[in-house]
Amino acid sequence: MKISFKSNAKEVKAKLEKKGKDVGKSVSRALSITAQEGINIIERRTKRSVGFKGGKFTGYSPKYAKFRRFKGRTNRPNLEFSGKMLGAITSRADRKKATIFFTRAAEAKKAAGNNKLRPFFGLNRKEEKKLGDIFFRNIK
Repeated sequence: MKISFKSNAKEVKAKLEKKGKDVGKSVSRALSITAQEGINIIERRTKRSVGFKGGKFTGYSPKYAKFRRFKGRTNRPNLEFSGKMLGAITSRADRKKATIFFTRAAEAKKAAGNNKLRPFFGLNRKEEKKLGDIFFRNIK
């Protein structure tokens, strides 16, 4: 599972050429910062039990809720039991795009299963706009 977003390279290049900056380094840096903020958005929203499409996560099954209580965890669906799945989210950026993905296949598989019932791995329009603002603020 991964999320990719691309820059509007022509617009960025024009802005940077006015400033006399190296386009590639500036775009790559800005995309990297933007991708990290995308990860932060996903993690904060998930901890609040809210999906990227809006609305609260569906509750855990009674059997799993009982297991979580036994292990001393909350029954609030925040997709965090050991922290490994959300901790495996990372990003990569180059001059054209940034990608948010999972570093380990086991965690990506776990996330895919969770994402079917409780869609968390994605960005809505409001979040994408916020990331666009962050991108343009970080072009230096």
